[in-house]
Amino acid sequence: MTRTDAREFMMQVFFQMEACGDFDVNNRATYFKDNNFKAQKEYCHELYSLVCNKKEEIDQEIDKYSKNWKASRMPKTDLAIIRLAACEILYLENIPDAVSINEAVDLAKTYGTEDSAKYVNAILGKIAAKSSDADE
Repeated sequence: MTRTDAREFMMQVFFQMEACGDFDVNNRATYFKDNNFKAQKEYCHELYSLVCNKKEEIDQEIDKYSKNWKASRMPKTDLAIIRLAACEILYLENIPDAVSINEAVDLAKTYGTEDSAKYVNAILGKIAAKSSDADE
């Protein structure tokens, strides 16, 4: 599994979690069974734990920068993609923000609506700019 494949898998996991209203960190086995993570196992487990434990903080950041759309009103696919990338930007310092944003935009082009990629790019760009300002 490549990192790109891992992101796609995790986006699908976050979509399922949102649909079920299940962000319990202890339910990892429910979503990870029968998967061959190979080199991406640590990444997937860390991302899962972070989103479960930091969901409110991540959603607050999303809400700050999304015009007229709170996280609770976004299409579930777009929200899963944005949560994933926002989590990388906010908490995974070893991943460049530009990589997180580009991968999210690609996922949005594949899974979202006609406008999803632009919307995802705009929100994540603002989160990354705020995040880099906080690092200085």
